[in-house]
Amino acid sequence: MSQPKIRRRVGKYEVGRTIGEGTFAKVKFARNSETGEPVALKILDKEMVLKHKMAEQIKREIATMKLITHPNIVRLYEVMGSKTKIFIVLEFVTGGELFDKIVNHERMSEDEARRYFQRGCLP
Repeated sequence: MSQPKIRRRVGKYEVGRTIGEGTFAKVKFARNSETGEPVALKILDKEMVLKHKMAEQIKREIATMKLITHPNIVRLYEVMGSKTKIFIVLEFVTGGELFDKIVNHERMSEDEARRYFQRGCLP
């Protein structure tokens, strides 16, 4: 797999291409310039968060993720902010989203679904 092109920096992270996009955030591939570790950088627009009254939900998400350390849950490394953006630095995982996998399969057998959840990752 080729390494994504690095375009800019946020703190100690070199930011590359967009790997996901939602209503309130973009997720970009990034690399810790000190360790070389790949991370996912979730970038939220503060104005959109406030406009849609999502501030409390975002605060809860961050507080909850700070408390959890589990091999099957994406790890939160740090949170940074600028005047207009919130940057959430997360563990970079491959395999795609479970939701997309379920949608693409249309229907999964109970045994197959059990394997996904027991293993905690996608094939």
